[in-house]
Amino acid sequence: MVWEPVLPTDFVAPSTAALAPIPDSRAAQFWDKTRALSHLLGEHNRSTVVWDYIAVYASGTLWQDAPPKPIYSANPVRDAINGARDAVQRLLVNGTKPVEGEN
Repeated sequence: MVWEPVLPTDFVAPSTAALAPIPDSRAAQFWDKTRALSHLLGEHNRSTVVWDYIAVYASGTLWQDAPPKPIYSANPVRDAINGARDAVQRLLVNGTKPVEGEN
């Protein structure tokens, strides 16, 4: 998970309490003060900030010059979580290869 400053209250990295809802030790959380990831995903100005967004990639997917195409992506996260869960489940069943036609 990547946290970034978007709202006026986002002037510092998230607190321990904010990070707590994701207790899985396999999850990594990062503070992206300059919104570098948002810029890589298409931010050009304030109205195109990429946030509240979820993307699922197959294990071993490499990011090189540009972000790779995810097998699933959507936003806002609260509406997209079931689709992300389904995409992860399909990856677990099918191995690390994305399912044909998935996005």
